[in-house]
Amino acid sequence: MSSIERIIQSFNNKLQNEDTWMAIGEGALKIIAILIITNIIIRIGKVAIHNVFKLRSHTHSIIKSSERREETLSKLLNNVLTYVIYFISIMMILSVLTIDVKALIAGAGVVGLAVGFGAQSLVKDVISGFFIIFEDQFSVGDHIRVDQFEGTVEEIGLRTTKLKQWTGELHILPNGSIMQVTNFSLNNSVAVIDIGVAYEEDIDRVEKVIQEIIGKMEYEELVKPPELLGIQTFGASEVIMRISIETLPMKHFGAARKIRKELKQQLDEQGIEIPYPRLVMYSKETSPSKGV
Repeated sequence: MSSIERIIQSFNNKLQNEDTWMAIGEGALKIIAILIITNIIIRIGKVAIHNVFKLRSHTHSIIKSSERREETLSKLLNNVLTYVIYFISIMMILSVLTIDVKALIAGAGVVGLAVGFGAQSLVKDVISGFFIIFEDQFSVGDHIRVDQFEGTVEEIGLRTTKLKQWTGELHILPNGSIMQVTNFSLNNSVAVIDIGVAYEEDIDRVEKVIQEIIGKMEYEELVKPPELLGIQTFGASEVIMRISIETLPMKHFGAARKIRKELKQQLDEQGIEIPYPRLVMYSKETSPSKGV
């Protein structure tokens, strides 16, 4: 009998063996049970993650976080949970199929170590990106400064962050290179307006008029009414009055423009002069020449 015939005969004997079918059936049931339990655990985990972020949204006044950031972090955790549970399930299924799982894990560890040494910057970017999202350092739509780059965050990924400058340039920054971040969108902004009035004006009257003007101002950008701080300095031809304005985050530029316009109009109506640089010229008369 040839070797091929022996193999076929051995295979037929195994198929006709009752213990073989019992082992196959038992293994199939174990695999089905593993898949069902995996699906249940993933669903329970996703519901738990959803409830955690739903609870955070109810404490929005205490924990400042945008809906986009919460959605990004929720999806990230859902993916991590799914990958981890599926990896464990695959290892269990391979074990049921009598495959040496320990050897596979050891081999995967060696490969992962080699990849880690060869892609240290990539791993650093991914880890930094995860902590940027997890710690709420900044979010999509925030105005931030990173080193010499400043602009609005267009997109946050695990590897890179896209920052759009107000002039239109889009900067793509590796997350691992972000060492220091200045976030201008977390707290209220403050604008400062300096107004020059002529030395000839009555300062007490000027302060009273400005207080009346700014006390009536109502803009949606303002957190509270503007505050007149008083005389800031003495200029060459004017007295500088300073006004402080607290606005919503990154709304101080627009609010300052509106308030300057309204102040100019109201001061003109009140007859209060906002001086401009003046140049006084003296002409020396020459004495007439004497006749001889």
